[in-house]
Amino acid sequence: MERGTTLFLKITVCLIGIVVLAMVCILLPIIAHEVSDDYPAHLLYPIFIVMYCSVVPFFYALYQSLRLLGYIDKKEAFSDLSVQALKRIKYCALTISLLYVAGFPFFFMLADKDDAPGLAVIGLVIIFASMVIAVFAAVLQKLLKKAIDIKSENDLTV
Repeated sequence: MERGTTLFLKITVCLIGIVVLAMVCILLPIIAHEVSDDYPAHLLYPIFIVMYCSVVPFFYALYQSLRLLGYIDKKEAFSDLSVQALKRIKYCALTISLLYVAGFPFFFMLADKDDAPGLAVIGLVIIFASMVIAVFAAVLQKLLKKAIDIKSENDLTV
């Protein structure tokens, strides 16, 4: 992979981080203020807690992906550091998925109260998207580990 490709991916990861940070710092408080009068607090607070708690593993996964792209730039893609970065990304995705699974009953109750099934679908999309990322990171981790083992075996025979 050439440096231009990884630069594009790094810029994309940074833009994703900026958009999510803006949503968490600006948009989510506005939404919380607007809907606080219409819905009971026992439904809204757990949803907002899940959203704010999921930001921490999300940004840690973005940081790990930037580190992984840095390893690719340094020609260290086939190293244990890359395997560890993928492992951490996998755990972050699983954490986000588990947080939203724990908060899904509140999404469902809010969607049922508002008669808007789209709210429940949003929760499901986040759960399944993070599970797909976790599975993809696990597969890449195993493949990378096998490639490192084959590479080290070949280095020993030469």
